[in-house]
Amino acid sequence: MLSPKGIVFDCDGVLFESKSANLAYYNEVLGAFDVTPVTLEQHERAHICHTAATPEVFAALLGPERAAVALQMVVKLDYKKFIPYMTPEPQMQEVIAILAERYPLAVATNRGTSMAEILLHFDLAAYFKVVITSRDVPRPKPFPDMLHLAARRLGIAEKELLFVGDSELDAAAAAAAGMPFIAYRNIQGAAPVINSHREIFSLLNQ
Repeated sequence: MLSPKGIVFDCDGVLFESKSANLAYYNEVLGAFDVTPVTLEQHERAHICHTAATPEVFAALLGPERAAVALQMVVKLDYKKFIPYMTPEPQMQEVIAILAERYPLAVATNRGTSMAEILLHFDLAAYFKVVITSRDVPRPKPFPDMLHLAARRLGIAEKELLFVGDSELDAAAAAAAGMPFIAYRNIQGAAPVINSHREIFSLLNQ
């Protein structure tokens, strides 16, 4: 059983199913460069769009020179129009509301400026005391920077927090930060795995 003093959540793939939203966002920019749109069937390209920070996505899909231009373009691109493509994970909102009464909660995501708008859109902002994005740290996940920052802002040591993520980037960041990790759905390995948000209660020493 786990006895954390606080819980940190990844966003994409954990709080929300957001693959369609992410692909729509990146494909709008790729279209300006006449690059073939990324589809869900293109697993490697889609996975990058779903897990990596925006600079890394454009570097992988466009190359370094065009990536710099793309980053200038997205400054003017409002993510709000893509939020309706996002779907809350089953039971997530109910579970987050319960957990927020028992633990301080945080978000640590490779997203940038869109995170605040997403939480407001889905009426989740009040549940999270700390929100850390790729804009807040020198290095995104898989580096541990944002988990260290979340711990500092929560005032809780990394080893006393719990990180819930769904990708190899999340697992690597947790390991590097010395933060206990729970894998949501599609990660296999040494970490405990939950297949629904409600299952987190079975792992917590309450």
